[in-house]
Amino acid sequence: MTSAVKTPYSSEQITVWLRGLLTIAWADGNFDAQEQELINSITKDELAPCLKWDSLEIITPEELAAVLGKGTAVGENFLRTAVMVAIADGIYSPSEEKILHKFCQALELDTQALTALRHTLEHPKQVQETTLHPPDILHPLRDWLDGLEIHDPRVARFLCKMIPSQCPFERDVTLFGKKIVHIPPMCKINPLYEQLVGLRFRALSYLADECQEDVSQYI
Repeated sequence: MTSAVKTPYSSEQITVWLRGLLTIAWADGNFDAQEQELINSITKDELAPCLKWDSLEIITPEELAAVLGKGTAVGENFLRTAVMVAIADGIYSPSEEKILHKFCQALELDTQALTALRHTLEHPKQVQETTLHPPDILHPLRDWLDGLEIHDPRVARFLCKMIPSQCPFERDVTLFGKKIVHIPPMCKINPLYEQLVGLRFRALSYLADECQEDVSQYI
């Protein structure tokens, strides 16, 4: 899929961007078939159809910063999408946190938002309580994610595919006709789900309004 909309990102930046997301996806050592198929589809069909999935490799923080720059808007937007890859399943692992922190340092970006996210690892119970009652310790991260600027149709399509259109995964697990466990929807276990949905809506609006694309496939 192509678009006539002018993008501020070069092909080299998009390639590095993808390698960074791949590095995050592999961070916890559990890159399952479903995750691979999702990112493979996004890579092949949306972000960079000329790239070969098998040729993409993980990237070092230094390589990332060399192309995206230090203290740049493109680096910060990349970091926002990297955070989304890390938290999309509602689980933020220590290995993902470690990689994101290194990326943040190499890109020379403010770590306040990631500090708030790190708190979810150290005090998960407190996060669950404070997302329902003020003060909200994740407020800096919410504001930061809401600041993602969408200026590239490839990135917009990535957001539309990566973020589900509805709260997923809610279902009853049954055995021999009897319910043994209820799995809640993602919005109940991911305190940043509203931010993800907001980003997805902005991506849809960008594709429809700015790029004049048919977004029915994402709805």
